[in-house]
Amino acid sequence: MIEIKDLHKKFGDKKVLQGINLEIEKGETTVIIGRSGCGKSVLIKHIVGLLIPDSGYVKVEGLIVKKLNEKELFHLRKKFGVLFQGSALFDSMTVEENISLPLTESKNHLTKTEIDRIVAEKLELVELPGVQELMPAELSGGMKKRVALARALVTNPEYILYDEPTTGLDPIMSDSIDYLIKDLSTKLKVTSVVVTHDMYSVKNIADKVSMIHEGVIYFTGSLNDLINSSDDVIVNFLNRA
Repeated sequence: MIEIKDLHKKFGDKKVLQGINLEIEKGETTVIIGRSGCGKSVLIKHIVGLLIPDSGYVKVEGLIVKKLNEKELFHLRKKFGVLFQGSALFDSMTVEENISLPLTESKNHLTKTEIDRIVAEKLELVELPGVQELMPAELSGGMKKRVALARALVTNPEYILYDEPTTGLDPIMSDSIDYLIKDLSTKLKVTSVVVTHDMYSVKNIADKVSMIHEGVIYFTGSLNDLINSSDDVIVNFLNRA
């Protein structure tokens, strides 16, 4: 379980998070929506300790993230996989090298044969087998997302954070990524947190929806409750999404 309590963060004079309160239950897919610049990506960076809050805290499985030392934080991060907005693949590395990087960096003494097997398994899981030797420049946008997702899965995480997973993709490929997110959540029993502005994706994958507005969680509930809301802020957001 992830608990976010009264989280505040500003950059210079700009207040981004102004008291975020949110609970993310194990095994569910929580989608975080809100206008561009509202702090969605800033929020998920706090979950894995990439940013330190000005006040408030994030607690993961009972541990307050900002209080962890370097070793404890490293151990916690092994529970997470992250799919970055731009995929964040290394151009100079093959697909296999990109996916295996978390394994080699963690120094877990796996053999090359074991790493090759794990990489192949994760590529099968994201329905992209046999591309280990390709370079990122040889991949389409959708393929890059799948490779990045395979990398996020390579350590068998308990939590997966998705930052705008369908940005820049055509509708067909967006549907495919949505299907993968939902399918992996069911197959692997992982807890998923998805940041997106794509309401079509929200409808495809969300167990719960949380909306950030003016630095706080303005709404949390089911997709039906969101869509049927008569609140002016929510209605205006949905009409522009």
